[in-house]
Amino acid sequence: MNVYFDNAATTKVRDEVIDDISNVLKDCFGNPSSTHSFGRSAKSYIETSRKSIAKIINCDPAEIIFNSGGTESDNSILKCVVKDLGIKHIISSKIEHHAVTHTLNDLELQGVNVHYVKLSKNGNIDIDNLEHLLSFNDEPKLVTLMYINNEIGNILDIKSVSDLCQKYNSLFHTDAVQAVGHYKIDLKSIKIDFLSSAGHKFHGPKGVGFTYINKLTKIKSFICGGPQERGLRAGTESVHNIVGMTKALEIADRNMEQEAKYVLSIKEYMIKSLRKLFPDIHFNGESGDIKNSTYTILNVCLPISNDKAAMLDFNLDLKGIACSRGSACQSGSSEGSHVLNEIQSEDQKKFPSVRFSFSHNNKIEEVDYLIDTLKELIYSQ
Repeated sequence: MNVYFDNAATTKVRDEVIDDISNVLKDCFGNPSSTHSFGRSAKSYIETSRKSIAKIINCDPAEIIFNSGGTESDNSILKCVVKDLGIKHIISSKIEHHAVTHTLNDLELQGVNVHYVKLSKNGNIDIDNLEHLLSFNDEPKLVTLMYINNEIGNILDIKSVSDLCQKYNSLFHTDAVQAVGHYKIDLKSIKIDFLSSAGHKFHGPKGVGFTYINKLTKIKSFICGGPQERGLRAGTESVHNIVGMTKALEIADRNMEQEAKYVLSIKEYMIKSLRKLFPDIHFNGESGDIKNSTYTILNVCLPISNDKAAMLDFNLDLKGIACSRGSACQSGSSEGSHVLNEIQSEDQKKFPSVRFSFSHNNKIEEVDYLIDTLKELIYSQ
């Protein structure tokens, strides 16, 4: 049996999405910047997609900028607010995606002051400390905090953060890569200045995403070389990928309630099964709490011996089970997960942690296969 429990890394592209991508590749090859009929046809696909996405997240179409995905989006927002808006203070956390943390490290070398908000033992933002960091002086600031943590699944209290940013006249950016397509987002009801997304996290194609930029916030293009995307992202748009991502988001939005309920049942069943197999198991962050974490991610610290832990992910792979140590971005790193290093106790760090992440394609039988495989790998002589 082949089992894919790594949906936080990327998701399987839906058949309907593949069909739309194929049709555009076959029938619409014009450059959307060209003024002839071929170009206008391509441009119409982009603008129709822009309107559809804007309707789903409740914003103006002009506030949607297409790009290559979450990493580009995070980089462009963080660097452009410094370059174009003169931001000298950025507030973040030490458990953000590396697209944010590495960019902040680079900006620090350029003289930007980066302040890290305190975290609870489960990795939640200390709202009182955030307010302290926002209030310590009157200089303009940007807060960048991810909507849903990609490793431990914690959900940010985005309304409280937004309210604080407004109270102290600060900008707010959220990496919503793990939230878009999984949770309803209403940008008219919650004030967010910048939001990042990636199509491949909600069963769309890789290499395409979008940034929401509030129309009241004026920044310039991160990439130079053309007037595309209203002058905010140079480069010929990937029309087929934009259409595919839009189709994926439309389906995700339409099926959200039904699929979320189903995927949550998979997660609940795995929590119950793992607790039965390992009475001393620890769930990292809030991932074991179904009310305070996303229904798509479960990060577990397994109480097993070092000799069994050393080859665990390799042996699971041999058995056809795909998952991640920490996260996919960290699985090949000798340094381990920066998120888990920040929140785990010294005792917990001695044991292996594995992230399982789910989609509507998973089945209860796959959880049973995982449990049987863990029994075989860990309890066999």
